[in-house]
Amino acid sequence: MMNGSTGQRAGGRGRIRAAAAALCLLAGALTATAVGGSPAAALTPPVAITADDLSTWQTNGIVWSMAAGDGVVYAGGTFSTLRPPKAAAGTNEQPAVNFAAFDAATGAPTDCSLSFTVSSGTATVRSLALSPDGETLYAGGQFGAVNGVGVSNIAAIDTETCTVRNNFKIAVSATVRGLAVTSDTVYLAGDFTTVGGQTRSHFAAVSTAGASLLPFTANADETSRAIEVTPDGQNVLLGGDFFRINGTNTHALAVVNATTGQLTKSYPGFIHNNSTVQDITTDATGFYTANEGSGGGVFDGRIALNLSDFQQRWRDTCLGATQAVAVYSGVLYSGSHAHDCASMGAFPDQPRKHLLAQSVDDPKLLPWFPDTNDGIGEPVGPRVMAQTGKGDRHYLWVGGEFTTVNSAPQQGLTRFADGPDTGAPWVPNVSLSTLDPGTIEVNWQTSFDTDDGELTYRIYKDNAATPIHTTTGYSVFWNRPQLTWTDTDVVPGQTYSYRITASDGINTSAKSPAQSATVATTTEAYPARVKADGATLYWRYNEGTSTFAHDSSGNLNNGFLRNGPAYRQTPAAVAGPSTAIGFNGTNQYAYSNRQHPQPTRFSVETWIKTTTTQGGKIIGFGNLNQQNSTRHDKHVYMRNDGRLVFGVNSSGTRTVVTSGAYNDGQWHHVVATQGPLGQGMSLYVDGQLRASNILYSTNENYPGYWRVGGDNLSGWPNRPTSNFFAGQIDETAVYPTALTASQVSAHYALRNS
Repeated sequence: MMNGSTGQRAGGRGRIRAAAAALCLLAGALTATAVGGSPAAALTPPVAITADDLSTWQTNGIVWSMAAGDGVVYAGGTFSTLRPPKAAAGTNEQPAVNFAAFDAATGAPTDCSLSFTVSSGTATVRSLALSPDGETLYAGGQFGAVNGVGVSNIAAIDTETCTVRNNFKIAVSATVRGLAVTSDTVYLAGDFTTVGGQTRSHFAAVSTAGASLLPFTANADETSRAIEVTPDGQNVLLGGDFFRINGTNTHALAVVNATTGQLTKSYPGFIHNNSTVQDITTDATGFYTANEGSGGGVFDGRIALNLSDFQQRWRDTCLGATQAVAVYSGVLYSGSHAHDCASMGAFPDQPRKHLLAQSVDDPKLLPWFPDTNDGIGEPVGPRVMAQTGKGDRHYLWVGGEFTTVNSAPQQGLTRFADGPDTGAPWVPNVSLSTLDPGTIEVNWQTSFDTDDGELTYRIYKDNAATPIHTTTGYSVFWNRPQLTWTDTDVVPGQTYSYRITASDGINTSAKSPAQSATVATTTEAYPARVKADGATLYWRYNEGTSTFAHDSSGNLNNGFLRNGPAYRQTPAAVAGPSTAIGFNGTNQYAYSNRQHPQPTRFSVETWIKTTTTQGGKIIGFGNLNQQNSTRHDKHVYMRNDGRLVFGVNSSGTRTVVTSGAYNDGQWHHVVATQGPLGQGMSLYVDGQLRASNILYSTNENYPGYWRVGGDNLSGWPNRPTSNFFAGQIDETAVYPTALTASQVSAHYALRNS
């Protein structure tokens, strides 16, 4: 039975198996709150486990299964040795043949040593489960002996003596992949078709006393992978690859009677035919699946269902197969290789994330982001989770194929606890702006903390020990919006410096490097006109080394700078103290932090200086931000010959092209607009209309990111050698309207003001 507050099975029966990730949109930029706002707490509720990995012994192979209870964690899999934390592979090893037991609180092995072997083939332990009283550990997999005692793919271990129970033996014809245990019954899931010499296709039940085959019959047509008993003991939850149970259509998931195996609830058409259930866990009110899909876009996430009626509560649609799920204190933790959660309003396709958390009542991704790599094997990273308490701490263990945890070497096993939280937020990236007399805008990119979304920021002026301003803001790794505070207690012509810290309530980052600005004595004409004409994004590229491109439009529409472009390039495109940025034409670019809906009317404006003969994208709209987009238009790119192309996708690629080349090493002002029919597409260079087509007033409809300096150009006319632009860029702005010719020429005329 599961404890409703923790999600841990009563009596120390704390097995949990494999799963993956989910999310939700944390849209829009955040504005600063008032001085003295409530400071951030150490962990953002309902998250109750830190993301700080604890020192843990390692395996030399894959951990497929775990069980935990009474402060001990049992791990099974396909491995042959253990080694201490931080030890390199092949050093300081001790034998551990497919099984090990650990102290949950120290991460060190106990003296319980068992060897799971098979006479031919590769032995592996694929499932572990503790009896409700914690006195017996049941192991399933592919093995023929435990410490030399003959068994057949299932064994019972006395946890006090760490020896095989000779009174529990039954022949299982193939691999056991899942186990669930009550006081009198052991339920099996796997590849087998017979148990005890009688037909049982992929699911079976035997007695805890003597391993006698029970009448329970839930025959499946394909492999089963997960099995769990409901907390009331009346039903059993089945998961796997199957399409039928006892001849009735129900793909990947079913609920059956705990005594007979007859269907209580079937799920025909509920899960995609190419998606399978890898793991199931429960709490007091629900059960939760971990799904793995095969093929593009097939369901890979998690489903939450109610125990009261076995109906869906929610499902997420992240891509990247889920292998393990565990519930603790109202939070569903999962192991997966999630790489695309855009359909949930979260991060688009990007490098994989392997550990995620969601409320049991809401699929929105919570701020908990420890991580592993993919590792060895398939590879997919985490494969299994288990949890238990010891002393005054609760521990979440993770096993799998990974070889790193939080970017440090660590193989096969890791663990986390409900405290203490020891990781500090990242140091904030700061940028100053002084466009109007008597003010300095202090802008910063919100930080990232692996287990805290709400952070507290403190601004220090001129090396003062006491902050001049305190505020809070919410951020996650894919959404780090700009915050801004305006200092009006300044004198025109004088110079001031600022530093900022970020705190999670317990841990505080170092102060950011000091940034200085001299207060403007007059209003800068060019940026004032850009703002007056309605720019909703305006990047001036005045930052030092960081990932932050602050937005001067007033809309907090900041950008990320990728792969270390050349900062603070001079001379800039327009007169004044501002600087430009340089891109290498290989992999450097900027993208908007915020995802935007399709702009039906728009203008993009920027300045360029280059001598490249490789071309490249200057500015455009794309559906991805950390790799080349698969949908991309509303862009300006340079051909190899230096001519500029403005293109949109409107029932095909539609472009207008300049007659002249602009790769002459001089600054050039580039504006592309799209308006209604009759106005269509216009491309201006240096204040003059250079190309247009009044017929095309629509563009491709998809949400995306504004990108500067590079993105995919596949399929576009006269595609240049490079997707990325080599040269300097300055004063980038985006507008929700088509600028007029007079507005464009006015901007160009202000370049020397």
